[in-house]
Amino acid sequence: MREPESTNECVYYTRRQIGEKGFATVWVFKQMCPECGKALMGKPVVKGKVKIRAKEYVCPECNHTVEKKEYEESLTASCKYTCPGCEHQGEAEMQFKRKSIDGVQTLRFNCEQCNANIDVTKKMK
Repeated sequence: MREPESTNECVYYTRRQIGEKGFATVWVFKQMCPECGKALMGKPVVKGKVKIRAKEYVCPECNHTVEKKEYEESLTASCKYTCPGCEHQGEAEMQFKRKSIDGVQTLRFNCEQCNANIDVTKKMK
């Protein structure tokens, strides 16, 4: 599994402590533009700054636009983890689609050894 060299090549990157013994690093790589294939899709840049709460992703080369939800659901989330239950170290991949678990947006990975849930929640304000 390839790890990112910089967070600039990622749509999402986080390192989280899970319980007392568990740990997870999750990242989602940006994809090339489906129209021109020359550049990585990213959030729009307005006056030299990236628009943080943008509702779409834009290609910097050809200005092709894709809705945020549609683009993010086409991506793959990669996870390197230490299971909080059995302390097994492993890797997992899944579609980058958060599910609502107990009212909180969560990416749920399962330990490949004991099948325990490894939940990476969306940080709330």
